[in-house]
Amino acid sequence: GRADRACVAQPRGAVRGAGDTGVKRWEGGPGSPASAPPLPVSLQSAGHGTAAQAVTAGEAWRAGGCGLPGAEQPLFAMQCSWKAVLLLALASIAIQYTAIRTFTAKSFHTCPGLAEAGLAERLCEEGPTFAYNLSRKTHILILATTRSGSSFVGQLFNQHLDVFYLFEPLYHVQNTLIPRFTQGKSPADRRVMLGASRDLLRSLYDCDLYFLENYIKPPPVNHTTDRIFRRGASRVLCSRPVCDAPGSGDLVLEEGDCVRRCGLLNLTVAAEACRERSHVAIKTVRVPEVNDLRALVEDPRLNLKVIQLVRDPRGILASRSETFRDTYRLWRLWYGTGRKPYNLDVTQLTTVCEDFSNSVSTGLMRPPWLKGKYMLVRYEDLARNPMKKTEEIYGFLGIPLDSHVARWIQNNRRGDPALGKHKYGTVRNSAATAEKWRFRLSYDIVAFAQNACQRVLAQLGYKMASSEEELKNPSISLVEERDFRPFS
Repeated sequence: GRADRACVAQPRGAVRGAGDTGVKRWEGGPGSPASAPPLPVSLQSAGHGTAAQAVTAGEAWRAGGCGLPGAEQPLFAMQCSWKAVLLLALASIAIQYTAIRTFTAKSFHTCPGLAEAGLAERLCEEGPTFAYNLSRKTHILILATTRSGSSFVGQLFNQHLDVFYLFEPLYHVQNTLIPRFTQGKSPADRRVMLGASRDLLRSLYDCDLYFLENYIKPPPVNHTTDRIFRRGASRVLCSRPVCDAPGSGDLVLEEGDCVRRCGLLNLTVAAEACRERSHVAIKTVRVPEVNDLRALVEDPRLNLKVIQLVRDPRGILASRSETFRDTYRLWRLWYGTGRKPYNLDVTQLTTVCEDFSNSVSTGLMRPPWLKGKYMLVRYEDLARNPMKKTEEIYGFLGIPLDSHVARWIQNNRRGDPALGKHKYGTVRNSAATAEKWRFRLSYDIVAFAQNACQRVLAQLGYKMASSEEELKNPSISLVEERDFRPFS
């Protein structure tokens, strides 16, 4: 619309100036160089391109038929041809694009505060200045799947006094966005879940717990709620000052007692407790692959390090069948009758194997974006020698090992049968559970699982059981000796 109005010839001798309500004299007459019509206001404005571009635009203006008509034609009635309008639009777009690029390059030429971190040059080349994690707070993500030992690994960070630990905060995202009956299996559900999950993780690592309120039902009132999933699994959320339960100042409550005695969780106080600690650790079983975390790994505002926990898929299947008895009812029926049900949901097994294989393949290829950011841990190695493996994990993270963590490991290795009965509990004889699955599955089921998951079993160093006798023989280990060193 502006182009049409701009192309209407002005009265001879009067041309409106850019940003001017008066007039400027137009010298010369028809046929003389000075008699060429003025450029439109958009092309006269300062900062919309170079002089050469303005000349080019002016030539386009004249070439399109915007020159003066013959003296016998009224100047007020002359309008440009459609060619002139098109050329003007293209020239205007080109000039605005150049101006924006120039503005961007000049506006973000410097990246204050990053030189001492050694990243100024790289970030300045890539674009705008970000709020960089200059404090170098370590952000830890335990990437796992259900019944792979992730609660056990989470406790290795939960027991550290300088770590703020959250247990499965992405549960709230899934529970809010994904209908329960679809189980989040569709690609659309996955995209929605992952996008929201990344946003929430970024906020939680910045100790912005208010962002979590978007996914809590019913919504918190005055930033207080009693609906945080598994609050009792976080030591910080069950001790002072976050928990105001009566007792001594160093009181640490068990999970069930925490929910009952601490009352409503004040997210403002919890956020302050998060900021007082040097590191933030989050456990999740709701992100399928490490590739899904690339945007967070490369985010300069974070110092994210991923601990990918894997376990023998046959052991995961056995544990899920015992824990989720109704969901895995057909697998249990197969074990009890010896006959495979025709309607067995094999994706309950194959999805785990595919996600493991895809994620591990990425990690073992060692792409540059994962350098210093990724460590693969087999649950079996951790269960056999928890102290040694924990030292390796903390060494990779660059965090001193807390004496509370070492004490917890020693207590957990001995195990207490009374405390180990809870299906989500972490206090049990970890070494004894590593290959216990071999006595909970029939050989037919194991053979089926080995065929369905043979690629990931080979990738992770899990041996095939060739017979019922080999499967049930505890003196023969089905875990190869492998050294999965961190990518650093």
